[in-house]
Amino acid sequence: MIVVSDMMGTLTTGSPFLGLVDWVKHNQSKLRANWYIASIAPSYLLAKRGLIDWQAWGQKLMIDSLAYIKDATPEKVSHASEWVVEHDLWKKRRGDVIARLVDHREKGARVYIASSVVEPFIEPFAKRIGAETIGTPVELVNGRLKMVGGLVANEKKIEQVLSRLGVDRVDVAYGDTILDIPLLEHAEHPVAVYPDSKLKKIALERGWEIIGDTPKYG
Repeated sequence: MIVVSDMMGTLTTGSPFLGLVDWVKHNQSKLRANWYIASIAPSYLLAKRGLIDWQAWGQKLMIDSLAYIKDATPEKVSHASEWVVEHDLWKKRRGDVIARLVDHREKGARVYIASSVVEPFIEPFAKRIGAETIGTPVELVNGRLKMVGGLVANEKKIEQVLSRLGVDRVDVAYGDTILDIPLLEHAEHPVAVYPDSKLKKIALERGWEIIGDTPKYG
């Protein structure tokens, strides 16, 4: 049995960006951390008001924030990743959904977290629930953490899942936004988790299981 879950919004309401800024504040520069927060204020207001796409805005923040780890080394990236999970993503986890993934694993399922989030920021989270990761790969280039290729999102996410696992479909999939439709459509049992309004509408039309109420972004 193969179970695949999205991460952001599905397993946690946290933010890789805020988690990394907190790491910068405590491990590099409080002044720079405050500047990072101030610099995103205008775009945050636009996203909150729906004038720019909330999901796309959050993904761009994550990509841009990779440069916040100055003079990056494998050890420093590992420390920052654990910090992001421990101080933000895990604190804001969705316990009800995680309990289901743990139950799947304890019953013998192979559980994967598939996300556009860069893989180092997924791994400490996945380790806590005994899952494996399929995320956006990164590499270190001259002391800077950079993506390898594009984000593993939308259709690319399910392509990576099916390719990595060598299957045509999965048994169970969990997702929270309309961007997870390609993943959910390739599952025998799709589950919409605290779905956005667009996903909720589709889930109701198709008779998919729904967990939780539609959230308000921002």
